[in-house]
Amino acid sequence: MDAVLARMRALDQRLPAHDGVAVFNRVYLTVTETLHRRIDGGGFPEPRRAEGLTVRFAEYYLAAVEAAAEGYRTPACWRPLFQYRRHPGIRPLQYALAGINAHIGHDLALAVVSACRSLDCSPAALEGDFDRVGDTLVALEERIREELMPGPDLLEVADPVTHLLGSWSLQRARDGAWASARLLWTLRRTPDLAEDVTRSLDAGVGLVGRCLLTPLGVPRPRLPDRPALAWQ
Repeated sequence: MDAVLARMRALDQRLPAHDGVAVFNRVYLTVTETLHRRIDGGGFPEPRRAEGLTVRFAEYYLAAVEAAAEGYRTPACWRPLFQYRRHPGIRPLQYALAGINAHIGHDLALAVVSACRSLDCSPAALEGDFDRVGDTLVALEERIREELMPGPDLLEVADPVTHLLGSWSLQRARDGAWASARLLWTLRRTPDLAEDVTRSLDAGVGLVGRCLLTPLGVPRPRLPDRPALAWQ
């Protein structure tokens, strides 16, 4: 896990502070550091297994970042964040939610299946570790939202960010990831079907990410004054 944390810290130093990927990276670095402390502190009954799941989980995100940096095609779930990472009308909270959506909705399911293959066990054997990782994420979600809230306008029901916050749930994404992991594990002996399901999952999560990154803060261009009409 130390190597994964080092790569995230290097990204944090390298990326501009307002870059959308940098916003998510800071959030995810905090999450991974918290998980590292919990694992080292005895918060997981099987620390080796929990660390393996956490590392595999992180590597999907880091692989997507590296692919984008080298100009390669990235998974559909991550594409909106890379495409809109410098858009002036997107708020930091949106970048954080879009990254969490991609990572939980898509990467977590694949990480569970990868860990099961490596450990030669079924997802049921990892359910306790999955729940503990998820509990850590949920506990940090409220803090993330508070730190990245754009201001008191968020309290207004009509504010678009309020609508986005109510439209996406980390708990639902986590439940969906577990269901997807179980399905993919069941399909492991039919690779063509498993690939179709993975591709569909990737596309669906990417569509949600694109919605979360709807620009909300671009100032409207000022229209020229209308010329006076002759009869006015």
